[in-house]
Amino acid sequence: MKLAIIGTGNLGLSIANGILNSNGATSMYLTKRNTESIRHFENYGNVTISSDNKEAVQKSDILIFAVQPNHFERILNDIKDLLTEKHIVISTITGFSIKKIEAILGKQTFIIRSMPNTAISVGKSMTCICSNEAGKKRIDLAKAIFNRMGHTLEIPETQMQAATVICASGIAFWMRLIRATTQGAIQLGFDAKEAQELAMHTCNGAANLLIESGNHPEQEIDRVTTPMGCTIKGLNEMEHQGLSSSLIRGIVASFDKISEFKVKN
Repeated sequence: MKLAIIGTGNLGLSIANGILNSNGATSMYLTKRNTESIRHFENYGNVTISSDNKEAVQKSDILIFAVQPNHFERILNDIKDLLTEKHIVISTITGFSIKKIEAILGKQTFIIRSMPNTAISVGKSMTCICSNEAGKKRIDLAKAIFNRMGHTLEIPETQMQAATVICASGIAFWMRLIRATTQGAIQLGFDAKEAQELAMHTCNGAANLLIESGNHPEQEIDRVTTPMGCTIKGLNEMEHQGLSSSLIRGIVASFDKISEFKVKN
């Protein structure tokens, strides 16, 4: 699989690390205007570093775009005449619709929108994807790529903004919850390193319980709560202080903010 990541910033680097760590490409191009900070990727042997997007397109079959939204349209116009029937275009650009991409590249192009998160660099991304009509023929390939680095879910394009909040911004939300748990553990007497270890591995265990069992969270909560016990006491105090409400309000506030950005369609 010959793959190029056009725009190797934070997300592009995370995707590159995820693909390379899972041996997901026979060759890879990484492009960036200033390539000095990504030169070390050449140590992998099958990676070419370049500031030339056109070269990367010509030498690759699968193109993952992770550029800034205000640069995306110009880059598409620059490379559109180089695309062939072999190319698959995968966009990670927030708010840039399939309709807008089709207007530049044509409806015959295999176009897929994806929304991974930064956990892709450790093989644990939750990636949502959708496609144009032509792209449906290649969406299983896109799923296979991102499934090597976590879990994928195919959704309607109308839900991509919401998916950005839940999955991409969601990483930050969960980090803040882990940090709060860490602070609580420190207050109970653990040192900072121990406290974080307890918090992050407990969080990981909770998620994996749901993933492996398929249970609803309340089923797992019921397993660890006893009448007049410490768990229900803590849960009730958190709810009295607005835990669930504040989380939901934060998610909705993030969605309201992302909805302010005009979708280019």
